[in-house]
Amino acid sequence: MTGQAKKEISVNAFFSNSPGQNWIGLWSAPGSEALRYTSLDYWIKIAEIAEGGLFDSIFFADTNGVYDVYQGGPRATIERAAMFPMNDPLLLIPSMSHATKHVGFGVTANLTFEQPYLLARRFSTLDHLTNGRVSWNVVTGFQDSAARAMGMETNLAHDERYDLADEYMEVVYKLWEGSWEDGSVVRDAANRIFARGDMVHEVRHEGKHFNLRGVHMCEPSPQRTPVIYQAGGSERGRAFAAKHAECIFLSGLPKAQTRERVREIRESARAMGRDPTQIKFVMMATIITGLTSAEARDRHEMLSRHVDAEGMLALYSGFSGMDLSRQLGPRVGNNGMQGIVEYLLKEDKSLDRLRDIVKFGPQVGRECFLVGSPVEIADEMQSWMEEADIDGFNLHRSGEPQHLVDFADLIVPELQNRGVYKTAYREGAFREKLFGAGNRIHSGHPAAAYRR
Repeated sequence: MTGQAKKEISVNAFFSNSPGQNWIGLWSAPGSEALRYTSLDYWIKIAEIAEGGLFDSIFFADTNGVYDVYQGGPRATIERAAMFPMNDPLLLIPSMSHATKHVGFGVTANLTFEQPYLLARRFSTLDHLTNGRVSWNVVTGFQDSAARAMGMETNLAHDERYDLADEYMEVVYKLWEGSWEDGSVVRDAANRIFARGDMVHEVRHEGKHFNLRGVHMCEPSPQRTPVIYQAGGSERGRAFAAKHAECIFLSGLPKAQTRERVREIRESARAMGRDPTQIKFVMMATIITGLTSAEARDRHEMLSRHVDAEGMLALYSGFSGMDLSRQLGPRVGNNGMQGIVEYLLKEDKSLDRLRDIVKFGPQVGRECFLVGSPVEIADEMQSWMEEADIDGFNLHRSGEPQHLVDFADLIVPELQNRGVYKTAYREGAFREKLFGAGNRIHSGHPAAAYRR
């Protein structure tokens, strides 16, 4: 480690409202409670464990369609629980927030299939109910199966989805930041005036994709605009993230390449007039630990026996848009996750590299895979923080909820002893806990331009 100041490590628990996610088959491992995903008691337990470990947030992935690329259909996905079935994660958050006080909640919402007026209302409601602890992972969606389920013949082309997304963000920013002025809500019981009518405004928008005239249905919530997350890996996705994201999910690249990706996005954000210090970078990670190195390796070996190869191929066929059950020809354009495609097809070793994805260990697209004692894990986490210039980690499920208990009980104290992990939550809403500068979005963010 160098002599530079140590950054406080941010940690999120990464989930979907599904029995299987990312490492398909681990729902079958001894001790896993993943099959309780339909129980609200289970999710409240997850929230309490995360808050006990001072996690920044519980972050939910979501999707609108079944992965049906592998072998030309969804059968393997259905049989192996490859992020299927998938319940709505948004409905969990009010109850989980009621059982906690500080931990944040992130939810993925696809803007391609929902009008911005409705989504803005939903997130304002969530921000009220959580007392300002909600964030939105902005996705444009890539599954043709989801598009068909929504009545479309096929999904929009990759870059076209991001063009739509830029306009979508403009609309929701206008609703969240510009419809209600500060001080418009007076709650004057004596005169029976709830809000100042002259300070609440109709939003008007006429654009290529959206036309809107309406007053935002919700009074200003603690954050107004929720904390904005994004995970685009393509060139167009990175440009979108540099413009809009406050937190960016990273995955797939080794440390040196990750550092370069972080530098590139920060420079792009600065060129757009944003303060790059107002963007945090969070690396996807699988972390397996125990009291000793041997105990951690034993747990890793046990879990590896439950990772399902066919389920993994079905999942990554869906991610990449390429059927991994057959020999691949030359790369062709598709609507899959372009970052995944980029990682898996480099160096002309496509089939071998793609098939490596079934292994429960470090691999292309999953370099941040840590197994060891608390000291060894803490060493490697600090190495990633410094060498990759990231701000924290998003923890994949690996035999839940024991993986969260192990992290909270074993690794957190080690990180705290090193002065790189908080010993208490900051007060305030989620944005203030992350950045320490108030609940409202930073003045350099494009959303701030719509404040009255």
